[in-house]
This record gives sequence, structure tokens and C-alpha cells, in this order.
Amino acid sequence: MTQPKAPWAARTARAGRDHETRTLLLECAERVFARLGYARATIADITAEAKVARATFYVYFASKENVFRAVAARVRDAFLAAHDFPGVEDPYTLARDSIAAFLTAHARHHQLMTVIEHQALADPEIAQTWTEIRERPLRRTTRYVERLTAQGKADPAAPPRSIAEAAYGMIVQFARIIDADPTAFDAAVNDVTAMYLRLLSPRNTT
Repeated sequence: MTQPKAPWAARTARAGRDHETRTLLLECAERVFARLGYARATIADITAEAKVARATFYVYFASKENVFRAVAARVRDAFLAAHDFPGVEDPYTLARDSIAAFLTAHARHHQLMTVIEHQALADPEIAQTWTEIRERPLRRTTRYVERLTAQGKADPAAPPRSIAEAAYGMIVQFARIIDADPTAFDAAVNDVTAMYLRLLSPRNTT
């Protein structure tokens, strides 16, 4: 005789399915918004992309505006994660790893970034998310350069904020190249890392 599932097991399985469905809708919504832009995209486009019923969409999101905000927040989290390398102290390794992660994030979300930036003009919540996507990594890099300089571990060619801005600009530009030609990724990582390190001028303290 088959034993019935414990209530907690059933809840866990249902939560897992809910997470999978919500993730699917977010991934499909991102593709739709990137392809069509915010104004042209519809809930019908998203459900068609996800191959789910319209009623399923409303289980997880109240509106197109609601799902777009969730998509934008997901992109923001991807960019913040790309800057998080706990325990990595060597500036050369950290530079290469973080630049590779940032280029990956920018290349993946390149088209959607334009949509988020445009929608930020009309939606204060999206404007806040857009600011976080751009400013939080810049502030982190600025603080990192300031710390290395104060410790005598770097001799930057410009003020820390300018170094951060330059690195961000290079990443955005090379992400466009990668978006057009994914095979250029390794060369882009090498080139951006070399230019950033030239600006940072880390000192060999060993």
C-alpha cells in the first residue's frame, strides 16, 4: 500500500513547481521585452513565449508593469552578483574575474538594458532599479580603488570614481561587441582587464 505524502512534502513539491513556473515566466518576459520593448510587449506575448495559459500568468504577476519590475530587479541582482567575489584578494585575479562576470551580464542583458533605461523615465520604481544597476557597482569599484590606494597597493592614474567610470564604460562598449560576436568574449576580457589594470596600477607588495 502506497503511503500518502506528508503535508510538508506536498508543500515543498508545490513550492518547487511554483518557483519553476515563476522563473519560466520571468525568463520569457525578459526575452519578450528585449525583443519588442516595453510598449509593444503584451501579456499574451509573454504567455505565448512561456507556453502557459493567461490565467497562470496572473497567479504570479498582477500586470505587465508588475512583471517588468520583477524582470528589472532580476537584472539588477545579476549585476550585483557579478561584482561579488568574497575572499579574492589578488587585484589581478579579481580584475579578470569581475570583468568577465560583468561582461557576461552586460552581453546577456544588453538589449533589455536599453528597455529598462527608457522605462525608467516613466516609472519611479524602475528608475530606482536602473540607478542601482549602474551606481551600486560603480560605488563598489570606487571604494575598492580607494582602499587599495590607501593601503599603498595601487597608484591609480586618475581619481577612484573616474577609474570606476572608465571601467564601466569599457565593459558596456565591449559587451556590444560580444553581443554581435560571442566568439570575441575571451579577447574582450583580456583587453578590458589589461586597460583597467593599466589605469589602476596595482603595486606588487610581496
